[in-house]
Amino acid sequence: MDLNSLTREKNVTLLELLDLILDKGVVISGDIIISVADIDLVYMGLRVVLASLDKFYPPGDGEI
Repeated sequence: MDLNSLTREKNVTLLELLDLILDKGVVISGDIIISVADIDLVYMGLRVVLASLDKFYPPGDGEI
């Protein structure tokens, strides 16, 4: 099951979507800047990787 077939279906369960995300993996990134009077006070760079462990460490690549 790929993402294109999921978007064509009308009823997609959360479990199916989570299974697809964990199978393929997803990276979410973003930046937050808090500023006052056009002066940047706080910068936060956010990076989130979501995937199953067997995608990061395939079998046969050594132990975790």
